[in-house]
Amino acid sequence: MVAGIFSLAINLLYLAGPLYMLQVYDRVISSASEVTLVMLTIALLLAFMALAGLDAVRARVLSRASIRLDQRIAARVMTATIDRSGGAGGSRSQALRDFDTFRQFVTGAGIHAIFDLPWAPIYIAVIFVLHPWLGAFALASSITLVLMALLGEWLVRLPLTESNESAARSYNFAEMSLRNTEVVRAMGMTAGLLRRWRRDRDRMLERQVAASDRGAAVQSLIRFLRLAMQSLILGLGAYLVIERVTTIGSMFAASILLGRALQPVEQIVGSWRSLVSARDAFVRIRELLSASPVTEAGLSLPWPKGSLSVEAVSFVLPGTYKPILRGVTFAIEAGEVLGIIGPSGAGKSTLARHLVGVLTPSAGAVRLDGADVSSWVKKSIGDHVGYLPQDIELFADTVAANISRFGEAADNEVILAAQLAGVHEMIVRLRDGYDTEVGDGGAILSGGFRQRIGLARAVCGNPSFVVLDEPSSNLDAEGDAALADCIVQLKKAGTTVVIISHRPATIGVVDKILVLREGAVEMFGPRVEIMSRLTRPVPMHAVQGARN
Repeated sequence: MVAGIFSLAINLLYLAGPLYMLQVYDRVISSASEVTLVMLTIALLLAFMALAGLDAVRARVLSRASIRLDQRIAARVMTATIDRSGGAGGSRSQALRDFDTFRQFVTGAGIHAIFDLPWAPIYIAVIFVLHPWLGAFALASSITLVLMALLGEWLVRLPLTESNESAARSYNFAEMSLRNTEVVRAMGMTAGLLRRWRRDRDRMLERQVAASDRGAAVQSLIRFLRLAMQSLILGLGAYLVIERVTTIGSMFAASILLGRALQPVEQIVGSWRSLVSARDAFVRIRELLSASPVTEAGLSLPWPKGSLSVEAVSFVLPGTYKPILRGVTFAIEAGEVLGIIGPSGAGKSTLARHLVGVLTPSAGAVRLDGADVSSWVKKSIGDHVGYLPQDIELFADTVAANISRFGEAADNEVILAAQLAGVHEMIVRLRDGYDTEVGDGGAILSGGFRQRIGLARAVCGNPSFVVLDEPSSNLDAEGDAALADCIVQLKKAGTTVVIISHRPATIGVVDKILVLREGAVEMFGPRVEIMSRLTRPVPMHAVQGARN
């Protein structure tokens, strides 16, 4: 709104030039009044100084608006991205890139042309006042240029969209490749990856060139039309002067006014690519925020005891038909330890994500102390839940910040969590102890070290419910023993623990076992009973029959 008001004042001040020319040709020259010329010139310079000042202020207003937009929306975009990721592939930072694309457009030159365009009718109206024929020519010229701009948008839209889609695929593939550089280098995959990466990039460049060529052709045509129309209106004005129906001042003023009316159209076409990118980014951000609306702060439920019940949970990925989970049902009491086992692809990690509320079931419900975890306020449930995912990745900050979950946990809570995870002695031997920067993804630490810090993060703050997905995958015998001791200590503290593991040392401390196969519960019950059924010897006649 403020920028629009400044645009109105700026465009009104642009009338100073044509009015000055009109007065000089029609009054000053005929009257030979030097005093009038001096006063008009001073008024013109003051108007141009005010115009330049207002233009600078408008730019400052838009840049400050960009900062306010970032302060108000960027956190929402980041939150919505986190909430909507759900483990999906692709570039998860694309939404933030889209937001920055739109925010930077707000401070660019293209936005000024958009603000100036609505005031073009004012210039055309003034030309009509000078003479109806001049006004009609100006109106026809404006309509022609607008139609040409729309034609240019139609010609550029498809190749530019295809170029952006290919660019997104290329960037996503590049990010995936860079995340797996060790595998790429070890197995000599660089050449093959480059060929695959080049396929999308070549398509991007091809469509980008097509869009650029079409846009340049349209822009050149529009520039030709604008210059031609600005000159032709001089010819029409000269004819009217010859016919003695208008003045020389009106002729020149109409040419200047028409040029000013058509200039925003040419500027918009010149910045069409950034305009289209900003528009597409805005649409994607709006869709993201609409899919993740701001929720009212609900009633905070009391600290849960940890009883867990899973009620006929099924899950199907969007766009697919085969369910990953099929009617999973079980329940454990507060303070019990449940072990989940099963073959690869059985849906164990997907079930773990449901238990902590990362995924929402397609059907059924996961309840913690009777309350659906998907209905809990995320900040509230996060204080009660610990989660160690299968693919552990630390954040580029200190060891202490990672363990404390970037919260306000006291130092003693961080140290207690590290001691519980059996990693305190390893941390204090680091160069800066708990203040050691772990690097991007925990790059300076070994896989087992990262996993044990992730375990400390999961148990920090004395959560009521802890889910550990393959917590021993990178651990040695000492780490296995520390993990088993951690689970025992959690059980003594009354914490409910769900652990996905195949290590005997870990499974040996659980109370119950759930066997998952093809997304469905195959067996569930006390550990001794399930283990006896799993290790029951096969009768000899069955073995002989299988050999025959």
